[in-house]
Parts: sequence; structure tokens; C-alpha cells
Amino acid sequence: MTTLRKTGVATKIFAGLILGAVAGLIYGPDAELIRPVGTAFIRLIKMIVIPLIFASLLVGVASLGDMRKIGRIGGKTFAFYIAYYITAVALGLVLANTLKPGENIPESVQAELKANYAETADAQALRAEERQGLDDVLINIIPDNPAESLVKSDMLQIIFFAMFMGVVISLLDKKKMEPVIRFFEAINDIMVKIVDIVIRLAPYAVFSLIAAVVGSFGVDILMSLLRYVLVTIGGLFILALSYPAVVSLVTKFPYFKFWKGIYPAQLIAFSTSSSSATLPITMETAEDNIGVSKQISSFVLPLGATINMNGTALYQGVTALFIAQVYGMHLGLGDQLAIILTATLASIGAAGAPAMGVLMLVIVLKQVGIPLEGIALILGVERILDMFRTVINITGDLAAATVIAYSEGELGKPKDEREGY
Repeated sequence: MTTLRKTGVATKIFAGLILGAVAGLIYGPDAELIRPVGTAFIRLIKMIVIPLIFASLLVGVASLGDMRKIGRIGGKTFAFYIAYYITAVALGLVLANTLKPGENIPESVQAELKANYAETADAQALRAEERQGLDDVLINIIPDNPAESLVKSDMLQIIFFAMFMGVVISLLDKKKMEPVIRFFEAINDIMVKIVDIVIRLAPYAVFSLIAAVVGSFGVDILMSLLRYVLVTIGGLFILALSYPAVVSLVTKFPYFKFWKGIYPAQLIAFSTSSSSATLPITMETAEDNIGVSKQISSFVLPLGATINMNGTALYQGVTALFIAQVYGMHLGLGDQLAIILTATLASIGAAGAPAMGVLMLVIVLKQVGIPLEGIALILGVERILDMFRTVINITGDLAAATVIAYSEGELGKPKDEREGY
């Protein structure tokens, strides 16, 4: 984004990440003392997310005007996300079948992990039981009280209401609706300016968050699950390489230029482990660094932050087979196809939930009869994997926005090229 480039904040964020990791290794659990700095930053970003999504999505849909265009862009968005979601789960299953990360883990290590994380695993399983079914989720996308949806930050309901309002505004008299659109454009501009101010705190936030995570992580846990961690991160890395390849193939946008443009958003995603918290930076990155039009970014990216979890999908495929291998279970082709289908549907059913990856995993494990207590095996490394997954999720969002913008003739030059920096 332009703000990051001009101020050198992106370089400082990267330095904060490296120094935070070093501090975490040196100070261990004591590094938790500085976590509140990062937590405050995340809260500042989340403070902006709801008004930014609502205003930008409403203006974006209203400015599209043509209902056929709205339907066409929406169809392309969902098609891209679902196709990549299925691909990601399948890739995770292929890697886990080939590399077998769950084999040869000593029983003593299994027992220790289960003992340490059994209570947390039980709590996550209970939360998954309380989740609504897919049919209820689809019905409840329609808010019965939009104000309550805004207060509770129910992303799917907010997106539906903003899109619905945008469609209605586009159908009304343009002169009468002009003040309404200008009002929400002003709200959007205010939120973007707040992002420009808050982002200057990012290097310090990244330092504190990474130090706390590395400090509390524990080398022993990592070493005992190293094979599983490496298989998962390796799969995520393959996905990461594929996104700019697809963008370059479809749009002719240079491969490495895409990477250079999006890495500031990736750093924030890695540090916060939240697509929603990263959304303001993701949107500005798409518009300023890639050249995606505001209409497309304000439509595609909020949807992606809520329902596009390709990194999480791959994690589910690897983890389901990992736990099955630990328990000596053989999952046939039918079971693995069920994992692909269930993981894809669960991505919609669990949208917007905290600890979403683990909640979705519970649903997948239940579908194919894998013991739920096996979740305790992976909770020790869940946080670090969540950081990598979030990077892949927002990379997928940006790739989708770029491809869809190109297909609609809405992909221009990055801002620094337009303004001659």
C-alpha cells in the first residue's frame, strides 16, 4: 500500500517480526508481558473493520448499478473461492497420504500431548456441537435486526444487509440517492485515513505478538510434531506459489510484482492471525499496489475475509489424516471425498467464528469417525499454523480480486505508477 511504501513501515514490520522471534526465543514465556501492545493494535484495526466493510460494500454495490453485473461478479467470486477451496483440501490429503506425518509418533509423546490439551479439545468439540447447521446458517444470513448484527459484528449478516441496501440504492433515482452515496463514501474515506494512522503502530504490534507466540510456543512441542508442521507449512507454501501463478497466467500481471505488492498485507495477516483484522490493509493493498478498482475490492475482499479459507482447508485435509494415522485408522477414497465435501460446506457454516480452523476440524473429524480427542494432539502448534494459514487466506482473497477485476476490465495500474513515484 502507498502508506507503507512512503513511510517505510513495511520494512519496519518485517524487522519487528524478526526481532520479535529473537526476543521470544531469548525471554521465553516472559515475552507474554508485552502481548498487550499487539492486542491493542488488533483491537484498533477491528474497530475500523465493520464500518469500513459496510460503507465500502454498500458503495461498491450501489455504484455497480447493473443487477446483471452484480450477479456476474458474485458468481465469479464464489466460483473462484469454492474451486480453490476444493483444490486446497485435496492437496492437503495428497500430501498427508504421501508423507504420512502421523506415523511413528512415540506413544509417550501422544499421551503427553493429550494430557496437556485434553480440556481445550473437549471445549472446542462442545463449541462445534453448539454451531448451527448449514441450513440454519444460510437462513440466518438475513438479519432480523441489522443494528444488532453491527453490534455483534456478525459478518455474514452485515455483508448481506450492505449488499441488499446497495442493490436497492442502485434501483432508485440517482439524484435522490447521491447524498446517501456521498455520505457512505465519506465514512469509507474516514476509515481508510484511520488505517493510515493506525498502521504506523504495526511494527511494535508485530514485535510484541511474535515475541509472545514464540516465547510461549515451546521447542519441545514443535520438535515432537515437526513432521506434521512441516507437511502443513509445505502445503501452504505450494498454495502460496500457485496464487501469483494463476494471476500471472490469467491477467499477465508479473509474478514477482504481485508478491512485492501484497507482502505488507501478508505480514499483518501473519502477525494477527485474522483475515478480518487484516481486511482494511488488504483492501488498500489491492487498490494501491495491484490496481484493483474500488468497486471490485469492496465487493470481493469482504466476502473473502468471511468465507474464503483456503489455507484452513488444506490444514483440515492434512490434520484429519494426521490424526487418523496416529490412531492407526485407514481412510478410503470415500472417506477422503467426504472430508473434501464436509470441509467445503463447513467453511460456510463456521464463517465468522473465533478459532474457526479448529471448529471446522471438529465437524470434519465427526463426519468420518475420527476420534475427536485427537484434536489435543495438534493444539500445541495450532497458533503457529494459524498464522501461516491466515497469510494464505488473504493471499487467495487478493488473487481472486485481481483475476475478477481483470475479467471485468477493472484492473488498472498500481497507484505509484499512476502518480509517477
